[in-house]
Amino acid sequence: MKKVIVSLFALLAGTGLAVAEDAGCEAFKWPVTREQALFVAAPATPAGATLAVGAAADLALVPAEKAGFAMPPERAPAEGTFGAVASVEVPSEGAIQISLSGEAWIDVIQDGKAVKSAGYSGVKTCPGIRKSVRFKLAAGPATVQFSGAKKAELKVAVLTPE
Repeated sequence: MKKVIVSLFALLAGTGLAVAEDAGCEAFKWPVTREQALFVAAPATPAGATLAVGAAADLALVPAEKAGFAMPPERAPAEGTFGAVASVEVPSEGAIQISLSGEAWIDVIQDGKAVKSAGYSGVKTCPGIRKSVRFKLAAGPATVQFSGAKKAELKVAVLTPE
């Protein structure tokens, strides 16, 4: 009988953990399942690369002071953090959603001006994804800056919002 009770408890505890993980990702303001699927096979990508809309990259970051930011980040990066600059070709719809696997600040620059985000969602309890930020831009080239990351790599997905 004792084994049955222990087994039942273990089963319920495991189910509760799975529900908690799902609830963590469900706390985002919009679905992040596309990002999660893309992050699994994100190719290694150097800083300075072009990020494709509809894809993810495992972006290599450099010490923030060596990132070569086009403009100073809106939030000054702390000492000992990492960053990178990348480019993206904004589609004709003009809206992009940038999602990250970890903590970092995102700045988007277009036509020499920093663009404020149009929406933000961040969750600390979703495995593999930390934040997702939306921007309304004009079609054409834009620069994306990542700063303040605590690790030298960051998975990044650039998608059109659902």
